[in-house]
Amino acid sequence: MLTALVALTLAAAPAPMTPADPAAAKAAAQATAALVARHGPGQRARVERGVAQVLAAWRPSDGDAAALQAFLEAQFVSEPAALEALLARFEQSLEALDGGFVEQNRTLSRWAVLDVGPMQRVDPLLQAFDAGAHLVDDLFDAKLAFVALLNFPLTTLDERLRDGARWSRREWAEVRLAGRFARRVPAAVNQQLAQASADAEIYIADDNVYMHHVLVGGKRLFPKGMRLLSHWNLRDQIKADYATQDGLARQRAIQKVMERIVTQTIPAAVVNSPLLDWDPYTNAVAPAPRDTIETGAAPPATAAAGREPDTRYARLLETFRAARAADPYSPIAPTHIARKFELERELPEARVTALLEEVLSSPLVPRAAKLVEQRLGRKLEPFDVWYDGFRPRARFSEAELDRMTKQRYPTVAAFQQDLPAILAKLGFAPDKARFLAEHVVVEPARGSGHALGAAKRNDLPHLRTRVGKDGMDYKGFNIAVHELGHNVEQVFSLYEVDHTLLQGVPNTAFTEALAFVFQARDLEVLGLPPPDAEARRLLAVNDLWMTYEIAGVALLDTAVWRWMYAHPQTTPAELREATLGLAKDLWNRWYAPVFGVRDVPLLAIYSHMISSFLYLPDYPIGHLIAAQIEEHLAGAKALGPEFERMASFGSVTPDLWMVHATGKPVGTAALLGAAARALGPDKS
Repeated sequence: MLTALVALTLAAAPAPMTPADPAAAKAAAQATAALVARHGPGQRARVERGVAQVLAAWRPSDGDAAALQAFLEAQFVSEPAALEALLARFEQSLEALDGGFVEQNRTLSRWAVLDVGPMQRVDPLLQAFDAGAHLVDDLFDAKLAFVALLNFPLTTLDERLRDGARWSRREWAEVRLAGRFARRVPAAVNQQLAQASADAEIYIADDNVYMHHVLVGGKRLFPKGMRLLSHWNLRDQIKADYATQDGLARQRAIQKVMERIVTQTIPAAVVNSPLLDWDPYTNAVAPAPRDTIETGAAPPATAAAGREPDTRYARLLETFRAARAADPYSPIAPTHIARKFELERELPEARVTALLEEVLSSPLVPRAAKLVEQRLGRKLEPFDVWYDGFRPRARFSEAELDRMTKQRYPTVAAFQQDLPAILAKLGFAPDKARFLAEHVVVEPARGSGHALGAAKRNDLPHLRTRVGKDGMDYKGFNIAVHELGHNVEQVFSLYEVDHTLLQGVPNTAFTEALAFVFQARDLEVLGLPPPDAEARRLLAVNDLWMTYEIAGVALLDTAVWRWMYAHPQTTPAELREATLGLAKDLWNRWYAPVFGVRDVPLLAIYSHMISSFLYLPDYPIGHLIAAQIEEHLAGAKALGPEFERMASFGSVTPDLWMVHATGKPVGTAALLGAAARALGPDKS
């Protein structure tokens, strides 16, 4: 029986182990017999499972056969009260460890990620250092991980999906505890992952284009001082320019800039430089006239014609190689792709792909496209994949919205001070709004902004947002409201969850969905009228259009990772060509029939592809979840209390969380149903 259980656990537990040597197997069998004799036959199943889980992860460096047997006989716990106390010990200890490392890493990375002055050469090294990289190794070396594996169950995704609805909250906490030790990745590999991530994030954070120096036929289309980060700000400027008089020429220019970035034909010298003028159509570069150079910039540089080397794809390749180094330590999920879907998302890749293709192939998409064309009064162009005219803010120009936000939030401190009022406008009771505001720290971002959660209850989540010298523009405000949604979820899912082992939400798509719920109400936060019936109708079409856009990007992210696994010895240049080919293939399948243009590479522009390790599928799944939450809230339910109820349920499987939140598992019905009602009967 023990040999069979060892084999089963080796298949179920992703640890880099060879089969146990005969001496270890004999010691485990003897320990099993002794433990069953001591604790009774009623404990046999637990004993055999726990011993098998330990044996699957035990290495010669952990001790010889005698040490293994002694450990097993000393550390097995059978009495219910003692087992509950053991779970509590782990829960409190891991909260302290996790929270401490989050604090330390936050301090180490602050100079690289916050806008607190010029970076020094040491700052990227500090950001790349992961204080907790050795934690799992240390917990195994100290035998603490083995205590958890001996006493609590490892489970497969199939088991969690099949049985999770019947488990108690404590049983879920036990599952999450053991799951932390399902893989034994060496600290050196974790540090390699941290380094690759940091290098990619720094590259992306510095990937700016000074738009005043982007010329089209010798004409400057953008205002002085406008510096747009790729891809976030470039995409958002396309959205903003639907409300500007000369927006079409700007949008076409930005599309060309994006194409130059993804094809790596952008001149290296114009990246993040206010000293050179550049025409993205001809790719000509020239020194900028002195009177066009932003205040404080250095004298004009000599024009440089060389294209940017394939740094973008070199960074992506580094993340792949770092992730692949962890593959041998995860037998049940032996690729990063499998780990993202099976272990992190707990949604099988096939199911995610099917959900996304349901949206991409929906007959509602061409109908939405016709509506976009009608509203624009012209044929669609590829950049219209980011059409934003359905949203209420399209009633206001970018300049009007900028004036509102800059006046209200001239500094980060002003946004921090206004958090109670913002949260009250979002539907939280005054006392809850104050509580939340006191538990979020706002800081100036060097990049576009992000939310950094806490991991222990005496620490605080941090909101990072970009604030210019003349205040927070509307783009920054919109992102800040989104990030605030993340932070509020982080507060509730840490401070109000019943077991800190369950802190968080099922996966990143859920925290994105909750952040989308906040972001959709940004104009109400500014005191502008809430959407009327017509505006709500258009918002439903907007949600479909946004999900349609990002679904293809998500499929590309997955396809690129699959290509890298099929070609592990690839070069950055080969990866560039493969990525562009995959992007064009997906465009031709799902977008060319709608837009009437083939071989467009725009799906490859997302910076997440470079720095976020297969993150992008979380966005469209997040849109589906957000649609379900919005459908639930539409039933005359206040946002504040419902958001709190949902976010404090903790990290269980996605469908279990969604049934608790909305009564239904994850699906496309809410999104497509709302769009169908908004578009009305098909009259074609």
